[in-house]
Amino acid sequence: MDTKLRYLSSVADVTIRQVRPAYWKDALMSVRQASAAGAVDQVSLPMLGRPDDPHRALYRTLSFGLRQFRPDIIHAEEEPDSLAALQIVLARRAFAPKAKLILNTWQNVDRPRRAEVRWVTRQSLRAAQAVMCANSEAQLILQRLGYRGYTQVLPSIGVDTDTFTPCPERALGQSFVVGYVGRLVPEKGLPTLLEAVAQLGPEFELRIVGGGPDGPALQARCQKLGLAERVRFVAPMPPAQVAQYLCQLDALVLPSRTTRVWKEQFGRVLTEAMACGVPVVGSSSGAIPEVIGEAGLIFPEGNAPALADRLRQLQASPALRQALAQKGLARAREEYSQAVIAALTLAVYRRLLSEPAHAYAA
Repeated sequence: MDTKLRYLSSVADVTIRQVRPAYWKDALMSVRQASAAGAVDQVSLPMLGRPDDPHRALYRTLSFGLRQFRPDIIHAEEEPDSLAALQIVLARRAFAPKAKLILNTWQNVDRPRRAEVRWVTRQSLRAAQAVMCANSEAQLILQRLGYRGYTQVLPSIGVDTDTFTPCPERALGQSFVVGYVGRLVPEKGLPTLLEAVAQLGPEFELRIVGGGPDGPALQARCQKLGLAERVRFVAPMPPAQVAQYLCQLDALVLPSRTTRVWKEQFGRVLTEAMACGVPVVGSSSGAIPEVIGEAGLIFPEGNAPALADRLRQLQASPALRQALAQKGLARAREEYSQAVIAALTLAVYRRLLSEPAHAYAA
């Protein structure tokens, strides 16, 4: 069960039903999820379309069980421009019209949309009393779209501090180990990371964990840069193993690069590394500086020499590494832990239920 839901369900007057895809697959993992009863009633539904393409996927249901469950809040962790959000809007209108509706958005690029996508977005936002925003730019875009409901910068995911815990102290080695965890796709900026490592001495090693279409090209680039002996590619792994892997690193880098239609929306691995006490370095793309705050180092996206300089700073200064590790631990616990995210989410629920419906009309 999602740790956030476990915290929410532990509140005496809260009853939760979670509706989720029966099957999920993306570049990093695939998982089958069966329905289950317990502290949270979990209902798994098959999908029409690809689950990892939520903008064009639908649940194989008409009602979502709303008539039987009769919720006060429907919290749909779906983008307002997605077909799934529209499907939930229509089901709520038919089967639970008095329920308050919350949507989520991560989108921090106001990219052009086709007419039909704009129509879906308008229908979803008109129906929603609140929208949770993963970053501050997403909140600004909603305002530019004319949304007048309640918004709050509150990512739907936090870091599981039961899994990602402070690393045990490890002996200093001759190598300074830099790591990356995530998808191997162009927007993640991995060529910048490889070029930065190529500018550093042989004492710097790089470990890349993840999967995606750019894997072969990145390995070929390593050969061209003479990094074959210093870069190791590792297949995707479950969260518990990621936590162990992070503890083998001296620094975690997220080198994302902005494209015409995308920039980094959050960067969950940053919060996971911070929760482990691993210093983080991130590019200036999107929400990365917002997530890191003063708990890590930032470099201009795409600037390999600047990234190399940040890594030299960390390698040369154990005191800096220790200071950033402590700041990261505090930030992960106080801003991004699942317990904190759950408490803030519950506060939004209570706010919506205490206000008249018209207060949040879009």
